[in-house]
Amino acid sequence: MDDPTSPLEQTLHAARALVLADLVAHDVADADVVSLVEDSIQHRRWWVEQWPEGMEFVAGLVAQDVQDALLERYGRWPLCPVCGSGDPHALDVEPELGPDPHWVCGKAGVVVTAVGSLGAVAP
Repeated sequence: MDDPTSPLEQTLHAARALVLADLVAHDVADADVVSLVEDSIQHRRWWVEQWPEGMEFVAGLVAQDVQDALLERYGRWPLCPVCGSGDPHALDVEPELGPDPHWVCGKAGVVVTAVGSLGAVAP
């Protein structure tokens, strides 16, 4: 069993909490979606075990994994709250592989909020 106090487990728990907070903020945290988060956490656990230097990238990667899985099953998420006109589009996670991930609107070129803080932004 994994040590819940290890840096890896703490990182994975933090990433899970951030992505779940964003899902809850937009009312999409049903059981199927939470399972997508858990699938990503399992995959990223293996990934960090192979590349420990990537630990600080886990939150952004989990957010991207869940976003990609949701796109395949349900549609775009999270929808951009910045652009009031035109076709609805999803926010992107930036940096794609880096620390301190944020949701950004690629169309408007603006940072919307940090991953885990979508609840602070009006949907």
